[in-house]
Amino acid sequence: MTTQELKNHVRSGRYAWPGGYPKYFINSDGEALSFDAVKGNFHDVVFNMKYLPSFGGWNVVACAINWEDENLYCCDSGEKIESAYGE
Repeated sequence: MTTQELKNHVRSGRYAWPGGYPKYFINSDGEALSFDAVKGNFHDVVFNMKYLPSFGGWNVVACAINWEDENLYCCDSGEKIESAYGE
């Protein structure tokens, strides 16, 4: 994922369109990051993506939809990430 793609995902909001499915982010070490964690730490995320790509903590590689995982939690905030169909 590029920083421009990340910016587009954040600007478009927490839900995918069409469908209104909840989005979350995946960092390079496979951990899930909530939409709020990425939005709230946007400058740190972009800095890490540009200058520290081998550092896994804030290096976002993808945006995904949590379809059914009821036990998906943000590795930064610990908040539960909403699922589209699991609840």
